[in-house]
Amino acid sequence: MDHDLAGILVDERAIAGRVRELGAQLAADLERDLAREASGSDDFGKVVMIPVMTGAIVFVADLIRAMPMRLSLKLVAVSSYPGASVQSKGAKLAAEIPGDLAGKHVVVVDDILDSGQTLGLVRELIAAQNPASLRVCVLLRKPDCVRVRPVEVDYVGFEIPEEFVVGYGLDFDGHYRNVPHIATLRAEVVERVRRRSTRG
Repeated sequence: MDHDLAGILVDERAIAGRVRELGAQLAADLERDLAREASGSDDFGKVVMIPVMTGAIVFVADLIRAMPMRLSLKLVAVSSYPGASVQSKGAKLAAEIPGDLAGKHVVVVDDILDSGQTLGLVRELIAAQNPASLRVCVLLRKPDCVRVRPVEVDYVGFEIPEEFVVGYGLDFDGHYRNVPHIATLRAEVVERVRRRSTRG
């Protein structure tokens, strides 16, 4: 699998360190919100992490283990890069947004912010439920990408250039999620997968 990679943008050691930092920062901010509510020990169910599947699966697994607090996990599935595409085709919900988020402290977790379509849709639907707070945490952000939909992001792991990347949960045609780094693919690999996909 490594021979399919063109280069590594962020290695696994850097990812691990940054995810621990994000978890500590998120936990501190959420604990501060809970303290202001004077909820004391009655904070069961108050913090809800909502990872956008399937790209955020690896990121959220490590992130919540770096958050020493009570929290629950509810999933949302959104499709934006179907098949062998390296460009977003627009966000489409594959499952309903959890419907019991009013008064909760919600953190949406996603792998990458590029066009903003996925996060914009998810954020809008959650905000309509009137959560007590709503934060967005992304592992990667492409600052030079043209946003189809502007999105406010509260926590960012890494800024990366305008390149299609795989690894640490991000895929190409369903593969490479298990690469431990954030990496780019060789052009010939992308072309080979596209040709295979076109043949059906």
